[in-house]
Amino acid sequence: MSGRRVIAVGLMWLLCVTMAWAGGESTARAVTLIYTGNMDGELEPCGCSEVGNSGGLLRRATLIDRLRVERPELVLISAGGLQNPFVAHGQLTGAYILTGMNALAYDAVGVQWSDLVYGESLLDTVALPWVASNWRGERFAPERRITRPGYEVAFFAWLDPAAAPQRAMLGDHVQAGDDVAAISAALQRAQREGALTALATTLTLAEAERKFSLVDVDVLLVRANYEEFGEPVMHGHTLVLQPGSRGLRLGRVDLALREDGTLGAWDHEVMLMPPSVPDAPRLAPWYADYSARIKDNYLRSVALRKAQEQGETPFAGEEVCQSCHAEAYAKWSGSRHAHAYTSLEDVNKSFDPDCIQCHTVGFKQRGGFIDLETTLHLSNVQCESCHGAAREHAASGGALAVANATWSGPKMCAQCHTQPHSPEFDFARYWPKIAH
Repeated sequence: MSGRRVIAVGLMWLLCVTMAWAGGESTARAVTLIYTGNMDGELEPCGCSEVGNSGGLLRRATLIDRLRVERPELVLISAGGLQNPFVAHGQLTGAYILTGMNALAYDAVGVQWSDLVYGESLLDTVALPWVASNWRGERFAPERRITRPGYEVAFFAWLDPAAAPQRAMLGDHVQAGDDVAAISAALQRAQREGALTALATTLTLAEAERKFSLVDVDVLLVRANYEEFGEPVMHGHTLVLQPGSRGLRLGRVDLALREDGTLGAWDHEVMLMPPSVPDAPRLAPWYADYSARIKDNYLRSVALRKAQEQGETPFAGEEVCQSCHAEAYAKWSGSRHAHAYTSLEDVNKSFDPDCIQCHTVGFKQRGGFIDLETTLHLSNVQCESCHGAAREHAASGGALAVANATWSGPKMCAQCHTQPHSPEFDFARYWPKIAH
């Protein structure tokens, strides 16, 4: 939506509500809906780059607390997608995401398949208001009624059976049904009762339109966009919202709800969470406990690796590289790569495996970085972080190639400079900083 459109819609909404209330007899009700989407297992932002340092539950709590002071009657919903199995300590982080979300007092949370990657039992540990409208069984509520002074929101969530991981198994093990009759009837009933109906799904708008009768849906949350929230659109009488991923932003919609239950004017805002948004003090004990658990896990893995490591390491360390590559070493010494581990210590993240792997040499590889006590010479981003293990290369006087000899510059950088961690990475612009 263009800036002009946002202003126009905002003025329309204010005018509509003002006119409705001016005569003392309300013909429209103001509804504030705060919505979020896929967190993808990211409890907090990556602070490796200024641009990447955005979002996180601590900052989200701050914004939501402020919004509740402004609009105590707001409705807070999530389309789900909180978990991610592809991180170093995914289940532990996932458990703390659940408790953090619970502390934010969400009114309804949709279930996505990714939320079940650690089993249904993990979701049972926290009493979040989960919704899966087509779940086979009674574990999840088919809908949530959220009552506020003057209006009610009926929240539904469709768990797409076609995307179920169980489809790869023999037999019928999919836990979500594909019959839309029950949810359609529930949507119709909620509308007849005057509720604002909201449906969350991982389908696209086109897929949802083929699946459901959107005439029964006032607000539709479609498949999350990567990071950025999509532009809201009116499709018929349905307001279509597209949340972003990774927990970087909040969406806010102010709606004018007419007495017949239909939507009037609306205003939409995407709320950013940069470092200028402070962490919520009330969640400090929760975060301290999370950090302590991550550190404890790391120390136990360090002890295990120390016991398992045998034989000579394939890594040489930067001092060995210096003996033949003095000019490149001098360039490296003046770069941020040479102090990468210190940057983790500065933010108390030198025990987080997700961070350590890109700030040391060979972490989680045989003979690679374990901890400062054991492998101090492999801390920071060194020559071998990019070029690969080089002990044999050094021992042969350069006759044997380094492990990554055939890799191009961009491919080397892409090991760590990924979009989530380094969203503005551009090889042509970054390379001159360390060119050698």
